[in-house]
Amino acid sequence: MAAEINQHILLTSRPKGMPTMDNFKFEDIAIPEPQNGQVLLKTLYLSVDPYMRGRMNDTKSYVPPFELNKAISGGVVAEVVQSRSSELEEGDLVIGNLDWALYSVAEDAQVRKIDPDLAPITANLGILGMPGLTAYFGLLDIGNPQQGETVVVSGAAGAVGSAVGQIAKIKGARVVGIAGSEEKISYLKNELGFDAVVNYREAGNIRKALKEACPDGVDVYFDNVGGEISDAALSLLNQNARIPLCGQISLYNLEKADHGPRIQGQLLINSALMKGFIVSNYASHFEEGAKQLGQWLKDGKLKYEENIVEGFDNTIDAFLGLFKGENLGKQLVKVSEPSR
Repeated sequence: MAAEINQHILLTSRPKGMPTMDNFKFEDIAIPEPQNGQVLLKTLYLSVDPYMRGRMNDTKSYVPPFELNKAISGGVVAEVVQSRSSELEEGDLVIGNLDWALYSVAEDAQVRKIDPDLAPITANLGILGMPGLTAYFGLLDIGNPQQGETVVVSGAAGAVGSAVGQIAKIKGARVVGIAGSEEKISYLKNELGFDAVVNYREAGNIRKALKEACPDGVDVYFDNVGGEISDAALSLLNQNARIPLCGQISLYNLEKADHGPRIQGQLLINSALMKGFIVSNYASHFEEGAKQLGQWLKDGKLKYEENIVEGFDNTIDAFLGLFKGENLGKQLVKVSEPSR
């Protein structure tokens, strides 16, 4: 291949509170050579996700922390530019958990070939990928929304939350979304058909605003954010309510442990279920979930938005933007164009 540069992004120190550029380093490296059974991949798009903030701490979690002075990794759509695999050819487009790098090498079993004719390739990092599957399994398995029930989703304009609300509508539920800007509120109500929306930045008393939006209480609360917003939602639980616990983005950058209402009483008196989950719990059913999401997308029952930041050098800015509420839908970084 023509002489080109390669670069990756390292985590050089563990953030205290909100990460800054000082916690990261861009480093020039050689383009690796694939061995037997491997492919050389050119990064086309990479995903930045809130859960990555947790992996920057040296604490026990559901995935190991990122190692210092090693490349950060995440969801990537890439093009095979050199193959020493019998499974993949040059020009194939794949998705996998890969380093934040311009070029990387992977075993053929580490990546999955994607079909660019089914949907735009970026959809495999969003509605047809981890965010869409997270919404699908968390809502349907734990939340189990029924016709006419009230489903509340926080972080409703994000990649997961917007999918949750739409799937709940498909199942016949009344959907209430919580978001933090008028643009997002308008999108949820006018584009996605949410029944009610609450702007937590403008509401003043979030509990009062949410109670007005949920006159019949809350049957399912899909929790993406934690904090005071979740305190308000949990105060409105109905009997036998279900709470899929997906994320706590409002807490990820706190330097001290958060203290809030103790919720056990609410769960007890309402016979409510709160269950934390991660999407990999459902790995054996990913094909089923992706097939259904793809069908709903094809049928026009699902819509999605992407916020695409151009340029590998803007990756950290795109990541930090997640915690400032800058993204509508899935936050992606476009690194390069496919060769063909």
